[in-house]
Amino acid sequence: MKTYQQFIDGKWVDSHSGKTDIVINPANEEPVGIVQDGDAADAVSALEAAERAQKAWGRIPPRKRAEVLRAFANEIRANRERLAELLVREGGKLIGVARMEVDVTASFIDYACDWARQLDGSIVPSDNEKEHIWIHSIPRGVVVGITAWNFPLALAGRKIGPALVAGNAIVVKPPPDTPLATLELGDIANKVGIPAGILNIITGPGQEVGGTLVSHPITKMVSMTGSTPVGQIILENSAKNLAHVQLELGGKAPFIVLPDANLKAAADAALHSRFDNCGQVCTCNERLYLHESIYDEFMEIFMPMVKALKVGDPMDPKSDMGPKMNAREQQNMKDMVKLTLEQGATLACGGKVPEGEQFKKGFWFEPTVFTDVTQDMTVVHKETFGPILPVLKFSSLEQVIEYANDCEFGLAAMVFTENMKTVMRLTDELECGEIYINRGHGEQHQGFHNGYKMSGTGGEDGKHGVGQYLEKKTFYVNYN
Repeated sequence: MKTYQQFIDGKWVDSHSGKTDIVINPANEEPVGIVQDGDAADAVSALEAAERAQKAWGRIPPRKRAEVLRAFANEIRANRERLAELLVREGGKLIGVARMEVDVTASFIDYACDWARQLDGSIVPSDNEKEHIWIHSIPRGVVVGITAWNFPLALAGRKIGPALVAGNAIVVKPPPDTPLATLELGDIANKVGIPAGILNIITGPGQEVGGTLVSHPITKMVSMTGSTPVGQIILENSAKNLAHVQLELGGKAPFIVLPDANLKAAADAALHSRFDNCGQVCTCNERLYLHESIYDEFMEIFMPMVKALKVGDPMDPKSDMGPKMNAREQQNMKDMVKLTLEQGATLACGGKVPEGEQFKKGFWFEPTVFTDVTQDMTVVHKETFGPILPVLKFSSLEQVIEYANDCEFGLAAMVFTENMKTVMRLTDELECGEIYINRGHGEQHQGFHNGYKMSGTGGEDGKHGVGQYLEKKTFYVNYN
């Protein structure tokens, strides 16, 4: 079993703490790797290495930076199968999803490289004669990237690409549950010639390592993907340094089906948007709203599809869903089922650990659907981040808009309707950053991935996401 050190200044170094963690396969609870625990001293070492390297990197023309990063993306692709299998072992995701994650990691970086010649500023008129006002886009400096356990490699690529193309250096802190594939990026970075100190990867407890990273004066930007409570702590700690903060946090996406919808297409999208990656996606279908006139017909299509999902070995291409991430996450599912039944809902399917010898170890849970759900129930408001779906009826557009917005989160929503007037009203009135019309969840690189309310601040992807990694410097040039 491989032991991973800290990747700082282009080298693998032992952590100061001397402590280690064992990464566990959630499908069978067997050890996958050993990771050294970093501490505050390691965090400072990584930040200092990044600061030393960043100024020279920032002076390299963006096109030259992009050439190095395209090689980085290509080398990630060259290691596709090895990285995908490691993602399966540490995270329990299906092998097909893991391969897709490796591909997306590389394409995130490629997309950022496409912006190398477009990191533009502007020239604006001055009120004074013979004077120009030049607004330049410049690197922020040292960026801290904190990623979540559900898509650790892709989220790392999503932050590394724009941060480095923009001329920053970055310190990445992968999640304790799934750090291994991200740590493998260190050797890949060295192989393709990313300068020492430009990409650093350190592990360790969030409170000590993460707290040090986000509050240190060297840090000029924090980009974090994770839970809302952790995001709030990061925002508070970053305030000490007034670092720019970009947070992508929790979600409770409503999936709305109107009477004129294509029900088969809606059912397909609702299925995959709830149970993909065992429901561990921030934009997942967390609450399904069906108009009362099509409720029965929709459920006749939908429920057999849910019951046909095969829970099993993530390496088996016939499996539709793997395990939950860890014992804590599995217990959250059990607790939510118990509470939802106590509050009066009906269990339509699932609700427990699957039966069978293969499920005695690991953190498995069945695809679960609740009916007879009311808007005031906990399952409608608390993010489950797992394979539990409450189904609710609504009688009017006004009612479903009220229900959809009755939530502290505002990340994503999905709507199925053929009526353009309805589409426009919903896009105007739904309080969320991403709205998918007549399709399931899944953002694209050229879009903008951002949340409203307690789902975050700032955003990633597209020109607006790349812009997060740039600072502005204004020159008043008088030539009188």
